This record gives sequence, structure tokens and C-alpha cells, in this order.
Amino acid sequence: MFGLFGKKSNHPLADIKSAQQLLDELPKNDALKALQELTSWIEAVREHAEFQLDHEAAVLCLIDDTARPLERKLVRDYFAASALPPFQENRIWMALDGFHTQLSDAYLKVLVRYRNGDKGSTAIKPVLPLISARGIHTLAGKLKCAAARYTLVDQTIWNGLAAFYSHAHEQHYQDETVQLYSGAPASTSIRHEIAGILAWYASSSSTLNRFHLHLAERLTAYLGQYLAADLQRGPDCIYGFDLSDPAPPMRVNMDTRQQPNMLYIGVAGIKPRIEQLRQILKKNIVPEELNLGGLFDAGIVLEVLDHLAKNLTFPPPMRRAVRHKLKVSLNIANGFSSIMEHSGISLNFGDDSSITWEVEDISTGGFRCIVSAPNPAALAIGSLIGLRPEKLDYWGVGIVRRLSRDQQDNLHAGVEILSHRITGVGICEQKSEIGQHALWLTSPEDSKKEICLLMSPDTFSIHRSLYARHDNKSYLLLPLALLEKGEDFDLARYRKIEEDTNPK
Repeated sequence: MFGLFGKKSNHPLADIKSAQQLLDELPKNDALKALQELTSWIEAVREHAEFQLDHEAAVLCLIDDTARPLERKLVRDYFAASALPPFQENRIWMALDGFHTQLSDAYLKVLVRYRNGDKGSTAIKPVLPLISARGIHTLAGKLKCAAARYTLVDQTIWNGLAAFYSHAHEQHYQDETVQLYSGAPASTSIRHEIAGILAWYASSSSTLNRFHLHLAERLTAYLGQYLAADLQRGPDCIYGFDLSDPAPPMRVNMDTRQQPNMLYIGVAGIKPRIEQLRQILKKNIVPEELNLGGLFDAGIVLEVLDHLAKNLTFPPPMRRAVRHKLKVSLNIANGFSSIMEHSGISLNFGDDSSITWEVEDISTGGFRCIVSAPNPAALAIGSLIGLRPEKLDYWGVGIVRRLSRDQQDNLHAGVEILSHRITGVGICEQKSEIGQHALWLTSPEDSKKEICLLMSPDTFSIHRSLYARHDNKSYLLLPLALLEKGEDFDLARYRKIEEDTNPK
């Protein structure tokens, strides 16, 4: 890029044909490097003051078209089910975030220049719906990057979404259909784009792991056409987005005071479509028109769809238990292996590796706290954690269900408690073999006939019974269901049958 821009007449992007030739020569065998190069070109175009507006918009769209296949490949890699090495993960995240930042800023600049009546404004008027829709789509990509790392969302994202939609509403082009990119599976509109991204963020950010977050975003993009986005609040509205004072979408209902310039997201039309899609997925079929950015198991897609169904239908889900303000310290062990070291079964003679969290509020089924961990980046939605209140000598276990950051960049964690007390046990398929270690979960709600086990990943099989010894009793464990599969654990329910060990 050094020396790319000289005098106006020598500018390689000052002519569309030369710009296209330059893009055609870009090596595309390294998606990461190529996207970074295109990002620097976008920045240079955005900062170049001498381009006429129609030419600037045309060049940006040309670069955007070239970049999208590269961006989609990196999205597939970053949001894959299997984790990437930390170094590679960080490189991809920075490339994606940088691309969406520069491109969204560039599209916003085009909108500002159009509103100012810059030279070339008349020529781009017919493509304003496409430019604004792409701008919203690109801001959604930046928002997705922030959500993937549970970081505080940049205020420019909310400001940009409000700017694009407000102008479209003022000029009455929010419902004009456009095809975002060549080869896109369906047409869309500015109303559908913003409804989908606001519904996705409100229903899924801070509550889904990175892989499921991606599927939820793709599903809501597809279902966006069945969502309503209107300045008038209807009886089925569950989220609102303030166009005059942009902030994250908020919960609303009929008791919420009607606000001017509030964009309300209604869900009346989405419920039948979700049910229709659910029935297809139950047949182990992922419809071709679902643009998920890759091939995914129908069962996993159904799991994410069920999450959306709970949060995008009316009435919204209610909290199961009342939370109480309570200041208490918890010793925390992060991950299955670390919990096993504290369970009494693992032969660990090292120092206590647990850390301490301060609980802010608590209920019968969970708690919320501010995380003070040496490496909070190691924490994710779905992380398994051991917990031991101060002054107690036994451990419990929970799963992180929510992560978010406040204005001071503090990381808040919401944890579902699986069991207040765990016991390390040995499990095996044959009584004579050594087997492996697992965690026996004790809960007041457990029936006398069933128990839950936390085991190493890929241990559970619906076709395989286990033997275990707990509290000086031997049990045959018959598999009932895999309740949850985490990155480093299986959580499963078994029917327990106590064995008679008395000699005859």
C-alpha cells in the first residue's frame, strides 16, 4: 500500500477499470492476508478527499464485493465448533473486526456526504437502499465480533444503525428490496436487516457460546423477514431501539411508555415460521434456503432455534427464581480437570489453583458476580466451573450461562448451579477394569432412581451402561440422556440400580 496514492491522475482507484484490474490481481490463496490488504484499501478510499461521491461509493462496493468471499471464509474458521489455537483465533478476529470497522465507517461517510449534498449525490440516489442495507449488514458484522468476545459494544455501532435506518425512514426507502451481494440466497430490505440484527443481539448476545452465537445470527437474518420493525408499538413488541438516543435494544411490553423515535421489534409473524422450520429440522434436514455459512448438523441448528423460540416469541420467558442481593465470596475452579483436582478423587498434591469471585446476587438456581480472574479470556459461555463458598469444605459445580461487560469494562458472569455438592467417583464399563474418574452430582431435586454425572468429553453413550461406587454403595448406571455437551465435559443423566454386594 505504500505509494499507492500519489497525484489524483495517478490514483489506481480513480478509474473503475483500473480498480477492477487491481482487485483481480489480488492473491486470494491467503484469505487473512487478502482481507487485511482490502481493509487498508477501504481505509485509504475513505480518507481520500478528492473522490466524487458516486465514484467513492462505486469503488467501496467493488472492494466490498471482492472481500466478501474472503470474509465468509474467515467467519467459518473463527466461528467453527472446534476451537482454534489462540494466536490464530486472535489474528482472524482482528482481521474481521478491522474489516467491518473500516467498511462500516466508509458506508457511513457516504451517507453523510449524500445528506450534505456533495457532488455526485444525485447519481447515487437510486443505490441508497443497497448502500444503507450493506452498511447495516457490515455494522452487524462488527457487532458480532464484539459479542463473540463479550466485549463492551462500541457506541458507533448503535449510532450507525440509527443513522442508516432513520435516513431510510425519512426518505421512505426502508422497504425497498435489494440483493446484498451477488449469489445471495434471497433479497432483503433495510427494515428486515435491522430487525434481524437487533432481535439477534437482544436474544442471543451474552447467553450463547461463539459457535451457537453464529448460528443464531444466521437464523435471525433468515427470520428477519417475519419480524416487524415499526415506530408504533404493537401488542406483540418485545424489544425497542431508540433512534434518537441509540443504545442496546431493550425489553418492552404494553406497560412500557410509548417513546418517540423508538423502533419497536414485533414478533407476531415469526412464531409459525419457527415452528415450520423446527418440524423440518426434526427430520434431520437443514433447508437449502438457510444460509448458515457452512454445513451444520440439523440437531445443533434445532438447539439454537429453540433458544430463539424462547426469546423471540411473546410473551418472553420469565425468571424462574427471585434473585437476592448477597455479598459472599466463592472459591472458583475453572474447567473439568481443575474441578476434578478439588473433588477428592484426583491425586493432586500441588497448591490450590482456585481463584475467588465476589457474588453480587444469588437465587436458588444460580448467581451473578464480577469476575476477577487472572485470565478472564479463558472464560466463555458454557464453561464448567467448580464453586466452594467460604467456610465450607465441599465443592459444588455450575455452568456459565451469561457473560457481559459494563461501562467500566468489568466482566459480569451469570452462573447456573448444577449441584451444590459433588463427589468424585470412578466409573467403568466392566467391574474388573480400572475405568476413569467422574463427578457424581448431588441435588435435593434428584429422585432416588436417577443421578447426573459429569464426565470427560465423549464418554457418554446411550448404548453403554456404567458401574460406579458412591457413598460405600455399588451401582449399575443405565444411560437415559446426554443433558449437555461442553468443550471439556459430558453432562448425562442415568438410572441407578443399587447392587447387592452382600456375600451369600
